[in-house]
Amino acid sequence: MRRRYLTDADGAPVLDPETGKRAWEPAGEVWRAWYRDPDGIEHTRHFDRKKDGDDWLRGVTSSIVTGTHVDPKAAKLTVNAWLDTWLEGYASRAPATLRQARVHANHIRKAFGSRRLADVRPSDVKAWTAHMKAQGLADSTVYAVHSRLAQVYRDAIHDGLVPRSPCSRRTSPPMGRQRPYVASTAQVWALHDAMPEHLRPAILLGAFAGLRIAEACGLRSSDVDFVAGIITPAVQYPAKALKTATSSTAVPIPAALAAMLATNVPDGTAWVLHDGLGRQVGPWAVERAMVAARAALVKAAAEAPPDEAAAARARVLPDGFRHHDLRHYYASVLIAAGADVKVVQARLRHASAKTTLDTYAHLWPETEEATRAAIGAAITARVASVPASLADSLRTFDVR
Repeated sequence: MRRRYLTDADGAPVLDPETGKRAWEPAGEVWRAWYRDPDGIEHTRHFDRKKDGDDWLRGVTSSIVTGTHVDPKAAKLTVNAWLDTWLEGYASRAPATLRQARVHANHIRKAFGSRRLADVRPSDVKAWTAHMKAQGLADSTVYAVHSRLAQVYRDAIHDGLVPRSPCSRRTSPPMGRQRPYVASTAQVWALHDAMPEHLRPAILLGAFAGLRIAEACGLRSSDVDFVAGIITPAVQYPAKALKTATSSTAVPIPAALAAMLATNVPDGTAWVLHDGLGRQVGPWAVERAMVAARAALVKAAAEAPPDEAAAARARVLPDGFRHHDLRHYYASVLIAAGADVKVVQARLRHASAKTTLDTYAHLWPETEEATRAAIGAAITARVASVPASLADSLRTFDVR
């Protein structure tokens, strides 16, 4: 317990005109409450009432015991300031991943940038996601930005800046993931034939080996065993590390595909996918060629004779069809052939089976009859193994 010195409106000390020393506040007693945090640092606050100081100390003690204590100085940190620090630590990620994080951070800054980290409430987050949806942002975008905010707060909790996150399942918006477009085999081959000859391997690698476009453009002839029929991605365009550790998983290919790829790689050519002169091509060149090829298919459908018009229209691909959509075709072929989720995961080189199921679960055939037959077989075996009198009772149901 101690008194407090008197200060003016600007916070400067007021002097006693008689003694020339600092003047005391005339408000009697001021209660000083203090504690040491788990790191041994002392924190102090002053209160006009003892009850207020006791309440504050009880709250602080509870937070220390439960492990939710936050340094009072850190609690003043704004969302903007923490995002700056967080992005600095995120800079080690791939450039595309970092760019996406910066875009998400801009959405977060607009909504909460000037507010303190600890002041953002779950109700604020729910209102924010509803506002983004009302602005016309896609469900998948709103979900991604909310997930980024949750990630930022998880790291803030890990750093001891806030005791809890305002993000949870209750604040999370719908994922809004659309089913991928799966091209038909006729569409894939039509696209292949409409591409420039030196870029046709890009279609083969996407549709029949499941390579991503950056992996296809970075595939070297030394990464393909044309005899054994094995592709082992090692880098992605231009010479960067692969997306994940599982991206380097070897992909088996049939001899026919290996032969088709080999015809495009003359002796001494370093790249499987090149510009016709042996030089590496970038993803933009492939995507640009695919746009032209799709346009050629549309034109061919419009000019086709009446008896061929239907077939020509069936070969037309939708606007926005990308090289990555060829991976969806690859997955659909594997699933149609009876491959289970673990096999499809391995061939697509997904990091987890969850990613595979989230994207392609709807492609697996319905198993109603299979499950019905399995249960029926179990009951039939039971009926066959018991005495005739009991078997009759199992077969007969007395409906009253």
